[in-house]
Amino acid sequence: MPDTDVQARPASDPRLQRIEHLGFLLDNSIRLPIIGYRIGWDAIIGLIPGFGDVAGLLLSAYIVYESARFGVPKATLGRMVLNVGIEALVGAVPVLGDLFDATFKANARNIDLLQKHGNLTMASPQRQRDRRFLLLVFGGLLVMVVVLAALLIWGVVWLWNLGASP
Repeated sequence: MPDTDVQARPASDPRLQRIEHLGFLLDNSIRLPIIGYRIGWDAIIGLIPGFGDVAGLLLSAYIVYESARFGVPKATLGRMVLNVGIEALVGAVPVLGDLFDATFKANARNIDLLQKHGNLTMASPQRQRDRRFLLLVFGGLLVMVVVLAALLIWGVVWLWNLGASP
């Protein structure tokens, strides 16, 4: 994956700078000593049970939303939503999900997709409404996936505890 240090490359649009910086903060802003691997605040926040996964999902959804406002094609938006969905679903698994979150880096992937789109200008109002509808549909699906994953994990823990009791 290409280096996502947004500070090394100036961007002309402040909105673009804002979401590039957010993507950097979420996925690559913390350099781990000795091994030199970079993680971001998304992996740290994700360690907080329940709240961390939801907060990370909302911040990632903001990047996708802003990408839609820039007029990114539907196929690219779909890929971005898929990246966020994969990270949210697998990230909901305790411990292993947090490790996956630190390595998958959905936000960095989505920033790369946004930058590959090229001509980044704000979309027309009609196109923005179409994108918002699309984002609401995908966002609703993502919320359902996260809720179902949480219920699944809760059910497994409940069954585990039920079997462990005398």
